[in-house]
Amino acid sequence: MSERRPLYQSPGEKGKRGFEDLESYQLALEVMAEVHKFSKTLPPDEKFDLYAQIRRSAKGITGNIGEAYGRYHYLDSLRFYSIARGELNETLARLIDARVLDYLDQPAFEALYKLIRQAEQALNGFMAYVRRQRAGSQEFGDKSIREDQADYDATPVEEEESKCE
Repeated sequence: MSERRPLYQSPGEKGKRGFEDLESYQLALEVMAEVHKFSKTLPPDEKFDLYAQIRRSAKGITGNIGEAYGRYHYLDSLRFYSIARGELNETLARLIDARVLDYLDQPAFEALYKLIRQAEQALNGFMAYVRRQRAGSQEFGDKSIREDQADYDATPVEEEESKCE
């Protein structure tokens, strides 16, 4: 199997860059580019339906990987990596729709299917690595970090005014 050439080469110093060096990101970027190429072949009546949905879900994969990488606590990161995996599967579901509707031939579908499964496998592997590293757990423990729930006064305004009189 030949070495795959990445679609994007970071200008940063190798080993000191970021999410763009991840294999899962590089594969997700390929999925996004291929889905965009395919979406241009959809019929005009799909412009506000399948066209928009499949492009949005494909971009959601790379966006969520980038956001996850920028999170400090591993549980917060895993939440966004999990969302990226969901976007990957949503993209596959839209491609299945396109195949069933005869917008995509079988060989093209199979190539995209294999690429998506490869991206999913790489993402699952990286998520397992993140779980083992447990970054941020020393400082914050192993519970998800969330803001406290805000308390709101839901008393209708009329009642409040009559209390003041």
